[in-house]
Amino acid sequence: MQGNGKTVLVLGAGVGGIMAARELRRRLPARHRVVLIERGGTFTFAPSYLWVLTGARTGPGITRPLSRLARRGVEVVHGTIDRIDPARRSVHVGGRNLQGDFLVIALGAEFAPELIPGLAESGDGLYDLEGSERLREKLTTIRHGRLAVLTATPAYRCPAAPYEAAMLIESVLRRRGVRDGVRIDFYAAESGPMGVAGPEVSRAVRGMIETKGLGYHPDHQIKVVDAQRRALLFENGVTAEFDHLAFVPPHRAPEVTHVSDLVGAGGWLQVDRHSLATVHEGVFAIGDVVSIPLKMGKPLPKAGVFAHAQAIVVARNIARAITGRGEPALFDGHGECFVEVGDSRAGFGKGNFYAEPAPQVRLYPPNRWWHLGKVALEQYWLRRVL
Repeated sequence: MQGNGKTVLVLGAGVGGIMAARELRRRLPARHRVVLIERGGTFTFAPSYLWVLTGARTGPGITRPLSRLARRGVEVVHGTIDRIDPARRSVHVGGRNLQGDFLVIALGAEFAPELIPGLAESGDGLYDLEGSERLREKLTTIRHGRLAVLTATPAYRCPAAPYEAAMLIESVLRRRGVRDGVRIDFYAAESGPMGVAGPEVSRAVRGMIETKGLGYHPDHQIKVVDAQRRALLFENGVTAEFDHLAFVPPHRAPEVTHVSDLVGAGGWLQVDRHSLATVHEGVFAIGDVVSIPLKMGKPLPKAGVFAHAQAIVVARNIARAITGRGEPALFDGHGECFVEVGDSRAGFGKGNFYAEPAPQVRLYPPNRWWHLGKVALEQYWLRRVL
């Protein structure tokens, strides 16, 4: 495919989209275009939302302008994508049509709290900056009452994050000297923490939660949140009252991705598990917008570490298709994550999620060094990536 310059369109400027664009730009000669399309003008490092709720970080401190990518040779187009034509590898955005030779769909998952009646108006979302900021303000004034942490569905991105949030909330209240006056309960739609990682990891995380005196209630699928009564109504018939609510909302693929031959029965984009290729030639999808089934019967978790690795694989293969240089790359399902437990300590899990018949994952006990590792990852993104 040598000759005239080619154009690669990357849709979405999350972890996967940014890494794909950077790797493509690094590997392709200057005559080829790398175009990153994103609705907003900034990137915020979402894993640091946990530290926003503790007061250790601020929104501006973990946000960077996407315009910085221009100095690396990436063209950034701002606008809302209202149509994707994968057969033609074209995208309609901001009133114009952009044509590519290759297409990388990295649009992530949308949050849909409205799917649970009463949820949005009754609490604060853990997975958005505004919700984390509001929760932080409440944690500075709470002295007593019932605080509930809720996962609205069994599957969501960053499986460790709500458990980390619950433990960090406990740490904040303890440091303020009001922990004894606040009851903290975790209501999980799933049957155990981080279940895809295996029973040993799940038991270990549950142990971390319960050691801190948090009530843990698995298999509680929320049906309705009664905003007036301040009550959670679950599918199993249980009702639980609360004074403060922090939640992980339901997720779904962005509506613009709902092209019939890209989206599977579960509502997410379907790809080859190793190449991330869709059914259309030259069209790839990575990160939270895809669902990759595992042998154990659950999907690969949605997490930034996987989006990052998938982006590198796709970028290398596209660059190889354009230049004829390099070896084919395959995504192997390996991943890792930190598990913040409070008091500047974190655990660390890593392993092979493509292992069969079940993922092989090890969780290392919490210590200060793993916490510093997560800090280093944050600084890598905020200082070197953007």
